[in-house]
Amino acid sequence: MPSDAAAIEQPPPPQAGRGAKNLIGGRRPLPAHVSVHLFVIVPFLALVAAVPFAWGWGLTWVDVALTIGWYVFTCLGATVGYHRYFTHGSFKARRGMRVALALAGSMAVQGPILHWVADHRRHHAYSDREGDPHSPWLFGTSPVALARGFWHAHLGWVLDRKLTNQARFVPDLLADRDIRAVHRLFGLCTVVTLVAPAVMGGLVTWSWWGAATAFFWAGLVRVTLLHHVTWSVNSICHMIGERPFTARDRSANVWPLAILSMGESWHNLHHADPTCARHGVRPGQIDISARVIWLLERTGQAYDVRWPTPARLARLSAAGAPR
Repeated sequence: MPSDAAAIEQPPPPQAGRGAKNLIGGRRPLPAHVSVHLFVIVPFLALVAAVPFAWGWGLTWVDVALTIGWYVFTCLGATVGYHRYFTHGSFKARRGMRVALALAGSMAVQGPILHWVADHRRHHAYSDREGDPHSPWLFGTSPVALARGFWHAHLGWVLDRKLTNQARFVPDLLADRDIRAVHRLFGLCTVVTLVAPAVMGGLVTWSWWGAATAFFWAGLVRVTLLHHVTWSVNSICHMIGERPFTARDRSANVWPLAILSMGESWHNLHHADPTCARHGVRPGQIDISARVIWLLERTGQAYDVRWPTPARLARLSAAGAPR
């Protein structure tokens, strides 16, 4: 297994993406573009303020519980819903669960469902090549190029006004009336995901101050923490880490992110086998999202789950392959 340093020193050669045309389907309207900046900047400022705020007087066990609960709920909405279900079809779901997953993913405040899924399908079609919306390898391998690439993969691409062509990448979701409706409800979902924790905090403590601290911690801080964990999978997990499976890009496993990302940072197997419902397949690789899918299958809400098989994992294994 190559070291992390070797992984950075030996990236894949740049390639022009085959068929890298008609990727862009327009530009984000200016009001929506401004709102993207606000929902990147405002929660981040809340996170910066979190340490002195907590050190002084602004954190209670109610805030901790609400933050963890809302983080887990919305993170799983993004990982199980937006990612493994809608983007990759790792399982099938009943209609009610399908809508619930779309709404939960929307409350992660990572973008409307049609935009998110189109971007991610495009990422897999052109991973670490021209056409990938967030590869850290697009600018070269010098220290300056890598720094620029990391910024682009982590956050810079989010601030780009260009929108991925939905007609090309998500025609199945465009044809789904329920999903089109959830897409239009993204603004309302954003309000709910920030206001609901405040309401809960206020009711539990029966005070306006409890509502305010819950809004800060379980709303703003939770959203920005989830943002940066998700963006770290785009950036860090394509730069360093272990690569036990054969993939055509630089996707890698970064174990310190496994719990916070609900298993998404077992990224190498995911890119080697994108439709697999489980990403952490080796002993000790905790994959909370896969366990949730298992529970949905057991309760009849999910079916036709694409679980990994020993034979398939053996074929995908990079052991002994030339590096």
